[in-house]
Amino acid sequence: ENILPMLERSLKRIEDSTLGQDSEEDFGGLFSDIDLASPKLGKTADDKNTLVSNVLLALDDIDFGVEASQEIDILGDAYEYMISQFAAGAGKKAGEFYTPQEVSRILAEIVTIGHARLRNVYDPTCGSGSLLLRAASIGHANEIFGQEKNPTTYNLARMNMLLHGIKFSNFRIENGDTLEADAFGDTQFDAVVANPPFSAEWSAADKFNNDDRFSKAGRLAPRKTADYAFILHMIYHLNEGGTMACVAPHGVLFRGNAEGVIRRFLIEKKNYVDAIIGLPANIFYGTSIPTCILVFKKCRKEDDNILFIDASKEFEKVKTQNKLRPQHIKKIVDTYRERKEIEKYSHLATLQEVAENDYNLNIPRYVDTFEEEEPIDIHAVMKEIKDLEAKRADLDKEIEGYLKELGLVE
Repeated sequence: ENILPMLERSLKRIEDSTLGQDSEEDFGGLFSDIDLASPKLGKTADDKNTLVSNVLLALDDIDFGVEASQEIDILGDAYEYMISQFAAGAGKKAGEFYTPQEVSRILAEIVTIGHARLRNVYDPTCGSGSLLLRAASIGHANEIFGQEKNPTTYNLARMNMLLHGIKFSNFRIENGDTLEADAFGDTQFDAVVANPPFSAEWSAADKFNNDDRFSKAGRLAPRKTADYAFILHMIYHLNEGGTMACVAPHGVLFRGNAEGVIRRFLIEKKNYVDAIIGLPANIFYGTSIPTCILVFKKCRKEDDNILFIDASKEFEKVKTQNKLRPQHIKKIVDTYRERKEIEKYSHLATLQEVAENDYNLNIPRYVDTFEEEEPIDIHAVMKEIKDLEAKRADLDKEIEGYLKELGLVE
């Protein structure tokens, strides 16, 4: 029988059941991207019906363990796994909505250090919400806040929350452009995590010179590289005792002009930069460029150092992707937590040292990973060359003798 009309009615009934309720906003349009008439499901109505029926029958065989005592979140984890697999195969677009779990764990661990329980956690470019969920889980956060520009991905994020058992009253995910239309006003959060789109364009309109998020830095982020616009936005929403950790391309560490002015403001005037962590190349879906994690705090003291970690060489290669394993993640987090110096891996730089480098935060300026090669004995090399030349002369004579015997030369 044709199950598709029944399924459509069921999905609509779920949405309609929240009308007039506190949860109405969280469920409104939740299934708007599900197109049961899509040709991708099959050519004919029978083909579509067969495919969807088979999926439902397969799901029916799984014990999702929805009881409260169930510790393993089968449904939520399966959903997140499918998102990650889609990201792995989706190429360049994948980075817009999914952060690899290894990177999510590092960000989540860092922002929860020093907090037994987070009041709330926020991601201004939350994608499918997986990073938010991990930070909330590790930090035992009471409330989750996020904003996502892409309507389809916004729906993914809301579904991800619900499938992971987050009550509608404990999360608020908004659809919209974070920079152009901030959904959270002057609300501040205990922890801020993000993987913003790398070097995206934004309007950089004159109106933002009077926006409290950006105005104090003295310059707006360039129109073609919005990285510092996202960073300033996140710092604005970070409370005094909180921690912010975000992923960024290495360009934010050393690019000049307006970005140089903003970077200097954050270090010299505000002393917000707490740590810079270099990650391996090729760990994000859809881009092979090396990335870094920037950690910011508002409660730093005048004599606090900036910790630089170069974790770019510690990974495991899996097919075409580089993977961070538990031991790599633990080393990064432990080094940050203990703020310790490890030769060729980490360095605590004084603010004076950073100032002497003209506020350039490029990691190789602070962490020397140069491996000295064994010294070369020139005399031994020269002797070996002379011996080889003598052997070559002897071989030339021997070959010439063979050629004469064969009558090939006179």
